[in-house]
Parts: sequence; structure tokens; C-alpha cells
Amino acid sequence: MCGGKGSNFSGGQKQRLAIARALLRRSSVLLLDKATSALDSESQSVVQAELDQAVKKRTTVAIAHCLSVVQNAEFMCFLEDGVVVESGTHAELVRKRQRYFVMLSLQNLEK
Repeated sequence: MCGGKGSNFSGGQKQRLAIARALLRRSSVLLLDKATSALDSESQSVVQAELDQAVKKRTTVAIAHCLSVVQNAEFMCFLEDGVVVESGTHAELVRKRQRYFVMLSLQNLEK
């Protein structure tokens, strides 16, 4: 039983359902706003693998604080206070060793 408006579902379950609905619609544009933030690490890996396949077939805008979620993106914009301060591929941004690199390094230390 799911309850009214999914009230019996956890945040992670609601997030997985929303992602599944978006993928089943097969729209040409996919907008992901912190799409895996409420998932545990095991679920995040499974969902991320599916998203990696799904984004190959459509235009995708992904917003994430966890940089590992977007590191396979074709192109990234790194924002601070709503302003683009760096842009490029994951490899390009790592080579620059600027803000993106610092945040990525800090996130890797937390693991």
C-alpha cells in the first residue's frame, strides 16, 4: 500500500519512482535535479548506470552537488553563487586544477 501521494514511501523510493517515470516517458529532454541524492550508495550505483545509458539518447541537463554523478557528462558548467566559473569536460576541469578539482578532491576525501 503506497498511501496518499506516496506517503508510505521513503525519499529514496519516491526518487526512484520519479526517475523511472521520466525514463519511461522517453522524452527528448531529461532534466535531473540532484536525481540520486536520496539514494543509498548501492541504489545510487544501479540508478546511475541506468541514467548513464538513458542520457545517451536525449538532451540532458543534470544538476548535482555530488560530482561523481555528472563526471561522465559531455560538457559541464561549474557554478558558484549562480555564476558559471568553469566549464568543460570532467578531464578538462581536473587538468585545470581549479574550483571543480578542489571540490572533487574534497568529495573523494569524504568517502
